[in-house]
Amino acid sequence: MPTDPLLQIIGEWLEETTLLKLTPRSIGPINLERLRDILAIVGPRRAGKTFFMYQLIGSLLETGQWTKQDILFVDFEDYRLKGFRTEDVEALFVAFNQLAGRYPTFLFFDEVQYLPDWSRVLRTLHNRGRYHIVISGSNSKLLEREVATELRGRYTDVLLLPFSFREFLDFRQLAHTPALIHTPARGRILRAFDEYLKDGGFPEILARETTTEKRKLLQTYYNTIFYRDILERYNIKAKAILDGMMNYVVNTPAELFSVSAFEKQLRAKSISGSKRTIANYLRYLQDAFFVIATEKFSYSPRHRLMNPKKVYLTDTGFLMLGTSFSENRGKWLENIVAIEFLRREREMFYFKGRHECDFILKEGTQPREAIQVCWEVQPQNEKREIQGLMEAITTLNLRKGMVLTYAQEDTRKIDGRTVSICPVWKWLLSQEVQR
Repeated sequence: MPTDPLLQIIGEWLEETTLLKLTPRSIGPINLERLRDILAIVGPRRAGKTFFMYQLIGSLLETGQWTKQDILFVDFEDYRLKGFRTEDVEALFVAFNQLAGRYPTFLFFDEVQYLPDWSRVLRTLHNRGRYHIVISGSNSKLLEREVATELRGRYTDVLLLPFSFREFLDFRQLAHTPALIHTPARGRILRAFDEYLKDGGFPEILARETTTEKRKLLQTYYNTIFYRDILERYNIKAKAILDGMMNYVVNTPAELFSVSAFEKQLRAKSISGSKRTIANYLRYLQDAFFVIATEKFSYSPRHRLMNPKKVYLTDTGFLMLGTSFSENRGKWLENIVAIEFLRREREMFYFKGRHECDFILKEGTQPREAIQVCWEVQPQNEKREIQGLMEAITTLNLRKGMVLTYAQEDTRKIDGRTVSICPVWKWLLSQEVQR
């Protein structure tokens, strides 16, 4: 490859690229100076993976120990890198040395799937032991499980989802200190939570002014997932089945999805589709970070596999695209909670015995916590919600449980066990950043 484009790209990075003031992402701490494995940033498209790279670079520059001359950032989707070959990697380092006067210490490779033979290149660079490497890629070309396969034993990953509620408040420049949420000013936080519940957390969506603009942009995200991330990637022919599944989740979030029942629905509409096909498509939707699917809690892997999955959207903003005439706000709340558990990388299941409980959280090999979610505990639903929670607690021998609601807060003793009732927005802000 000619040297001039490489010098131009590196020169722009060193002299012209400005790191914008961004909403800090609540992921960390990540000590890049001690990074031994390749760090892969994974997550849904448009969640801000490139901007998170900029945040990491900014944290290096803020230490005062590093400058841009120590950092090589390359977006391999840059049109000037068309024709870039595996053997051009060394020319890239030569060009950097020519302009910076040294070799880089930190490598940030964005859209790394466009780097030919990317996995072999990264393994070679990692084996040299002189670079700290951070990568990200597009879901349509590079899946999390492919990173795990190609870089086995050499990588760690960080999951980047659309904004958490805490990040959403930072984006809106709304204070949310522990003291503030106990003052009348928390009304602003509640209004913000209403917006977050409805619009979701995609940064570009939140920057749009009107609902129409937001819906149009979300539709482009939806279409890109449908066509590029799934249809084209897997060469899918049964377009109607995929379309039906995505529509189903958008209109019925936080509901059980039975492969057998869906196959019967397709048959009733004269659409042919095997159970294997439907199960595969559901996995593709998970791989593309469009849905979160939880299994029924069971100590038996076979029972978990045989039972329906409970399916959530990875961002509640997609609910804008639904065609349902009724809003099940309790299910929206439950979806928010599922997203947060995914963000915290908690292993979650649903419980179903005589009654149901929305979430069972597992640590190690044992269940640790039961959580029920509803909009409001009322006389009409209290028996159902509490019975489901208590059955899960009793069956799995848990010490405590929680009910998450829109606004209620209370603590109750039921059958010798403590049940706390807490608003979802408050619970979201109380969660500690873990890694």
